[in-house]
Amino acid sequence: MSASPKRWRAAAIATAASLAVSLAPAATAEPAPGVPVQLLSITDLHGYFGEYTTTVPGSRAGEPAKTVGGGAYLASHLKRLRAPQNSVLFSAGDDFSGWPSETAWFWNEPTIEYMNMIGVEFSTVGNHEIDRKPAYLEHMMKGTCQGRPDRDLCFTDSTGKRFQGADFDYYSANVINEATGKPLVKPYHVRQVDDGRGGTLPVGFIHATTTHTPQEQLSYWPSELKFLPEVETINRYAEELRGRGVQAIVAVVHEGFSQANGAGYNDCTAPFGPLADMNKQISPAVDAIVGGHWHALVNCMLPDPAGDPRPVVDAANHGRLINEINLELDPATGDVRRDRTKSVSHANTRDVAPDPEVQRMAKYWKDRLPARGDQQVATVTGDLTRTSGTDEESTLGNATADAFFWAANKDGQADLAVAMPGILLRDIPFAPKPANRADAPGRVLFSELVFGTVYENGIGPAVVRGTVTGKKLDELIESQWQRGADGVVTYRHMAVSGNVSYTYDPDAPLGQHVDIKKIRVNGKPVKADREYRIATLANNFFARNATPGFTALFDARNQDRSSYSGADALWGYLEARSPVRPPKLDRVRPAPGNRPG
Repeated sequence: MSASPKRWRAAAIATAASLAVSLAPAATAEPAPGVPVQLLSITDLHGYFGEYTTTVPGSRAGEPAKTVGGGAYLASHLKRLRAPQNSVLFSAGDDFSGWPSETAWFWNEPTIEYMNMIGVEFSTVGNHEIDRKPAYLEHMMKGTCQGRPDRDLCFTDSTGKRFQGADFDYYSANVINEATGKPLVKPYHVRQVDDGRGGTLPVGFIHATTTHTPQEQLSYWPSELKFLPEVETINRYAEELRGRGVQAIVAVVHEGFSQANGAGYNDCTAPFGPLADMNKQISPAVDAIVGGHWHALVNCMLPDPAGDPRPVVDAANHGRLINEINLELDPATGDVRRDRTKSVSHANTRDVAPDPEVQRMAKYWKDRLPARGDQQVATVTGDLTRTSGTDEESTLGNATADAFFWAANKDGQADLAVAMPGILLRDIPFAPKPANRADAPGRVLFSELVFGTVYENGIGPAVVRGTVTGKKLDELIESQWQRGADGVVTYRHMAVSGNVSYTYDPDAPLGQHVDIKKIRVNGKPVKADREYRIATLANNFFARNATPGFTALFDARNQDRSSYSGADALWGYLEARSPVRPPKLDRVRPAPGNRPG
């Protein structure tokens, strides 16, 4: 018996509907909610935790500039910005070697107190973290009372406690101790974040320091430390982290880049520089790159080598900006969902209430400056004054060369030392001056040496030793006479240590003022082919930042750093020789029958 038309139509409709369902594409399942991770970072603080005011451009091109600055405001902004879950605060390096006196005069220990106070979790080693010997970085990390030749460390902080070091660690993958062949500090670390389901997910942080560090005059490292290529090192450790099951990886690199003039701090207009170039080679396994060093303001999403965008940022300096990167992790794999990554920089504006605890801490250190500055370091029996620039010698110049010689032989060996023109900032008078001296004749104060001499605030190049021939030594001395673009020859005096003497002919042709046979070291004539170990400030051993026209030390062999900066050397020398008699001006003489030039 055949079916009725009604039943047939109903069956046909049901069959068609079933067929339509089977042919329709399957609905896309909504991915499981991700795990949020907030990265808050600062860079190149350089100890600017006190009252400090400056500006930044607008967030975008064309927007008005903003007034920013100050550690108390930075602390308040960080409290406001911190997410309640999985927020990580860190620095991309150059935290210390601070410029402000309230940290510089206390060897940057106040900067560490500030960073502890705001909750920094870790920092990358910047070039300025290794301005001094590695023992000094160890001191900053662990509070050991070692690391400076004057042993003037471990001050009492604003809470009344002895300095205990950082509550966080410093990292760098590419700074290698040549003696051991191992990284100076740990190369990377893994931070576990809450997955919101009773478990955790790993986020790896790989750290690197600019390979230009050995060319920085304050961070010059001709030996002891080696700097591996940043990209190669980051990629190697990224692979290692992936092998450990870490899928979310962040590179924190103390190297910089910038963008076109006129752009805002959240713009990315024609980016250029080392970090932008590195991004093209750093493994796609790395999900974000946080930079520093250039003190630049730029916030980019740049394609990695696989073509996937990732944040590459540089958030200015001195606490002017805070960068915020928000990642979303896949709860099943732990990998970063790149399409949901966001990056924004925030200005440290002064329109919030400043943090009162930071204000109290900053005031504590600033209030200690007068007493610190008036501490007696040594005494002198007469004035130590600078050369005028055309004089052959000066008491302060000779004392400084003697100090470099003394420092170079404290932890190494040198045959002589020189102090180049242009490094001395302030005379050391015997008579008291109410403006900058405690009321007692002959006293040499801390403020005069650290703030006034060799390099402002005592942040200066190290004393470095190198080996040159007698011929190069003669060339170095001849460098004092230089022909300018106008053809005029000028004389710029270079001080020599007390065991060196020479005569010169002021009227001789350029390059022939000094006969090598008339140069004496320890009373013996210099020989052209003999080698001499010479000491002076680091910048004079390489072209970058060298004293103009003085190039003879660029090829010095076996260069190594002493434990002393220039300011340390003068301080230590005066302290060790106190009371100090002004040196005689008898090391440099015009040849008989000639007047001084």
